[in-house]
Amino acid sequence: MLPLFDHIDNLVRHIDLVRGACLLLGKRLIQQGRIDFGRLLIAKGFEHDVSKFYGIEWDYLHVGSDVSLEPLEQAIRQHTRTNTHHPEYWGGIDFMPEIAVAEMVCDWYARSQEMGTGLREWIQQKAIERFQIDPQSIRYRWICSFVDLLLQNPFVERNEE
Repeated sequence: MLPLFDHIDNLVRHIDLVRGACLLLGKRLIQQGRIDFGRLLIAKGFEHDVSKFYGIEWDYLHVGSDVSLEPLEQAIRQHTRTNTHHPEYWGGIDFMPEIAVAEMVCDWYARSQEMGTGLREWIQQKAIERFQIDPQSIRYRWICSFVDLLLQNPFVERNEE
């Protein structure tokens, strides 16, 4: 079994990354005039993945030799069906409201940081197929716009004269 403090640290690190992403994206949306939407996304960041502290999710959604496939699959199913930032909660990505898509993108952003992978590349190479995302759909446009806001280059280039 994963030592208790490692389990807590991994979980809190992920939640903190998502919360930070929700705060960043929320503020950038507020700057665009989407004040209520940005505020609600920031609030979602403070609620993100709290279910992982309880029950089957606490017991099996972690790395460790004690995690066997069947209870892990049940824990994943429990998590995705009770957390609104997962397409499975809604019966597919096509039914997700924009706020859930925004939190999902923040979750993906956090995972990309944890795994050291590129967010845009992961969406193109994995997420489109996994979640059956239509690249012509409004939800795909939402995803791209949220990613663009999250990944804005904070450095200003200056011409050296």
